[in-house]
Amino acid sequence: MKRLEEMFANLRDKQEKALISFVTAGDPALDQLLPILNTLADAGTDAIEIGLPFSDPIADGPTIQASSQRALDRGVTTQAVLEAIQGFNRVPLILMGYLNPMMRMGLPAFAQAAKSAGASATIVCDMIPEEGADWFAASREAGLDNVLLAAPTSTSERLLQVVNHAQGFIYAVSRTGVTGAGNQEAPEYVSLVERLRRMTDLPVCVGFGIREPQDVRDVCQVADGAVVGSFLVDLIHREWKNGEGSARIHDAVAALKAATRP
Repeated sequence: MKRLEEMFANLRDKQEKALISFVTAGDPALDQLLPILNTLADAGTDAIEIGLPFSDPIADGPTIQASSQRALDRGVTTQAVLEAIQGFNRVPLILMGYLNPMMRMGLPAFAQAAKSAGASATIVCDMIPEEGADWFAASREAGLDNVLLAAPTSTSERLLQVVNHAQGFIYAVSRTGVTGAGNQEAPEYVSLVERLRRMTDLPVCVGFGIREPQDVRDVCQVADGAVVGSFLVDLIHREWKNGEGSARIHDAVAALKAATRP
């Protein structure tokens, strides 16, 4: 059983849903990444997405765009991120990024390096499933899960492509737009999750715009988990301060995790 599959099975046994936290590698400095990951794990997060810094993060809103640029300004590279996460295995790690840096390394080489570094899965934001054959083959060979994105605007044909290629879970985008945008009036994700449920038994987690425990609680009424990104990236940027603010981050994540429990 792969780590994400095992994680969701354990959560079902406990009647809990998943909290998946996102951090941008290299913001703050890369030598702080492991302490941050440990703080998130201590607070109860079930899995962590590691954002790979990229110059054109088109799926991300201003908060994560800015964090990615700060990391690039520090000279953070994809290879350096893979080296920084070596040895961390407390919760599953999901590398989230864009296709260009992976292609520069070479898809098979990146897949093997990601697996060797301890990653369980990847999310490639700008890769559509119809054009993902080379990456699917490379990641399958390395034993990495492919977490694919589904949006409220996705056609039934596109959702079928997603469910046919996805592994681990499906990342349901909560509404049209980019990460970190404000709350919507009507939750578009409800109908999206329902559509996906009719197509697959894979877990479905909802992200984009999830900030408060109540947001997590609402999402977990219909989905298998919630992904919290921009809120945590901003909180870590403001409060971490070489670990001085770790307790505040711990408490915020613990409150988010508590909202996944019955």
